[in-house]
Amino acid sequence: MGATYHDCLVIECSRGEAVESAHLVDAAIVDAAGKVVEAWGDIERFVYPRSAVKSIQVLPFFESGAADETQATDAEIALACASHNGQDAQIGAVRNWLARTGLGEEHLECGGHLPYHKETADEYIRRGEAGLAIHNMCSGKHSAFLVTAKMLGEETKNYIAREHPVQTRVSAAIQEMTGWDISRSPWAIDGCSIPTIGLPLHALARGAANIADAGAQPAERQEAIGRIRAAIAAEPFMIAGDGRACSDIISALDGKAYIKLGAEGVFFAPLLERGFGLALKVRDGALRAADTAIASLLAYLGLLDGAAEEKLAAYIETPLANWRGIHVGTVRAVLEK
Repeated sequence: MGATYHDCLVIECSRGEAVESAHLVDAAIVDAAGKVVEAWGDIERFVYPRSAVKSIQVLPFFESGAADETQATDAEIALACASHNGQDAQIGAVRNWLARTGLGEEHLECGGHLPYHKETADEYIRRGEAGLAIHNMCSGKHSAFLVTAKMLGEETKNYIAREHPVQTRVSAAIQEMTGWDISRSPWAIDGCSIPTIGLPLHALARGAANIADAGAQPAERQEAIGRIRAAIAAEPFMIAGDGRACSDIISALDGKAYIKLGAEGVFFAPLLERGFGLALKVRDGALRAADTAIASLLAYLGLLDGAAEEKLAAYIETPLANWRGIHVGTVRAVLEK
């Protein structure tokens, strides 16, 4: 059976009865061998995955033996795959993880920003502790990098550099999981200062498929993928936090899939129940369109039961309100079978 190709997925933003603006989305559903199952728009376009591929970037943490040696918990593994809100439970877990392995937040090279969670950010501002590296949404992933370097006896300083062994292992894992020769890719620097590697959208989806269906991976990698999947299922809050699509959707999916957001409107989704991978990119990078696109595609694929659709209704069709709280419009996908 051949692949199904569609025009770009369109996310419409209405105000009253008129469509006020629209966002174009490219998306690919691919199997672990790289065969396209269904696609929207141009899936050959290069995208920077950004934080969407953290579950691939963390594979060397397991394959190096660092996770076992430090007895990594589910919460720590989930945080290594997270773009967290900076809420107290998340920050406390990262601090404890670093301290337990003889490291500290002073070793983090991700840079600082305010927690995404507004109430938490306000509290840190009142304390005069705003914008620390530990608050960075990527501090969990960076902790995994640091712990791996320390356990292997490598220099922890400048672990973010492209030529550091930590990053060469990460780059190799991306190439292996996506099946894409990264020497053909554009490279850049991510918001958290590590390399980010451009990939065609179909290759990014293949990376997700190889997490959903890891049967072709070496035994050691299969075990690592199993632990990552189990940790995310057990600790969805750690992946993002309150009011965030990743945590809300993972919780509602009940093990059928998990999703991970990347900056500029990217989503990476191993469809665990189907053995496929889904990747999407909003061309203009709009987050409101990305959240609606991923929720709508999961519903389109039949991965949301009635209870899940009800829980995620505000992502599938997002109500727009003005400053007085008056409903003025809706963000929704134009998506028909």
